[in-house]
Amino acid sequence: MLSRREWLMRSANGFGAVALASLLAEQARADGVLAKPHHKPTAKAVIFLYMDGGPSQVDTFDPKPALEKYHGQDPHKVLAKVEPTQFANVGKVMACPWKFKQRGKSGLWVSDLFPHTAECADDLAVVRSVTSKFSEHTTANYFLHTGSGIQGRPSWGAWTGYGLGSGNNELPTFVVLNGGLIPPGGLDNFNSGFLPAAYQGSVFKAGKTPLANVSPLEPGERQRAKLDLMKRLDGMTAARDAAIDAAITNYETAYRMQTAVPDLTDISKETEATKKLYGLDSTYPQTVTFGTQCLTARRLVERGVRFIELTCPAIGGHDRWDQHAGLKKGHEDNARAVDQPIAGLLKDLKARGLLKDTLVLWGGEFGRTPFAQGGDGRDHNPYGFSVWLAGGGVKGGVTHGETDEFGYKVVQDRVEMHDLHATLLHLLGVDHTKLTFRFGGRDMRLTDVHGEVVKAVIA
Repeated sequence: MLSRREWLMRSANGFGAVALASLLAEQARADGVLAKPHHKPTAKAVIFLYMDGGPSQVDTFDPKPALEKYHGQDPHKVLAKVEPTQFANVGKVMACPWKFKQRGKSGLWVSDLFPHTAECADDLAVVRSVTSKFSEHTTANYFLHTGSGIQGRPSWGAWTGYGLGSGNNELPTFVVLNGGLIPPGGLDNFNSGFLPAAYQGSVFKAGKTPLANVSPLEPGERQRAKLDLMKRLDGMTAARDAAIDAAITNYETAYRMQTAVPDLTDISKETEATKKLYGLDSTYPQTVTFGTQCLTARRLVERGVRFIELTCPAIGGHDRWDQHAGLKKGHEDNARAVDQPIAGLLKDLKARGLLKDTLVLWGGEFGRTPFAQGGDGRDHNPYGFSVWLAGGGVKGGVTHGETDEFGYKVVQDRVEMHDLHATLLHLLGVDHTKLTFRFGGRDMRLTDVHGEVVKAVIA
């Protein structure tokens, strides 16, 4: 029989090994499932500027002179086929209310709706041939965010964190900066689905208190002791699994965020010139809201967060970019909120040398019809719409794909949603066919069994 002292002395290395194993497991979670990227990445992080509701492609980045020519005519007489619309209310062909101009050295076409973003035309790769399988907001949002039109699948931000981990253990891998609107489909757009819960999106609200209880309610040493006890008790569970590991990780991340988040959201040390660049001196409150989100996104990139999504600010009298009526006023108010902040973000990232390895993506869940809904709105159009990418190894000042003369349906270089997801992962150094998670008896992935990288937009 060994004495207690002898037993402890002989077991010392064993206890050390247990502690080391715990530390290595935590580091592995931080590093992501991939030991290293599948190929050399050109982007380290993604900022997704989500234009909730579906901006009109023919009023933003896809000019169509035919709309002027056939303005006021019955679309059934000038289009080969008019598909059923969401509200079965098809009006006349409607011209774009804004003028398009060629911008920058590249001559990229951008409408007057985005005068500030137009100044960054030479950094944009506009994809004019994106399609969706869904014309209803909730299912289209799930499709955009998760690659599936049904609820419960992991968001692309969750897949990114799962694959690559975070460059900062004090913050989540996936952060959603909420400007005031949660899109149709709710928080499942940002969920981790069947992936460990540690990879779900952390939603930061607008304002001075982005997270509830971000300020500690008790002394740090007492809180630390409680967390250590919880971790030990969880570790003693006989049936410890991925859910328990994820819970432990979330508790630890939340603890560290109490220090990291206040510093992140404190923009008082930013220069006045920087604040003005993002529109924080604007008299339009929604510009200030979105400008603060864009500035925070830059600060998150600097801190190693992998995936940042921005949602639109709430604007009284409008339903996001979803203008079934009052297109001109609605799109102008939405553009006024986001245009200057977006341009500020692109210019600031570029000036700091961050744009080269930060992928910025702009777009909504679908586009809008080239004919009116009723008199002055546009209905949902999943058959051909525009998004743009910038930075992160993307060509600047180029367009890819083409819609018909009305901007209605794709006629060249069709880009499926799965292709967009595959391209995003490719720029991050990930082969979308190899980033998998075993669930339901098969290896699941963001792109399911689809997806081709859109090489034409890659530098």
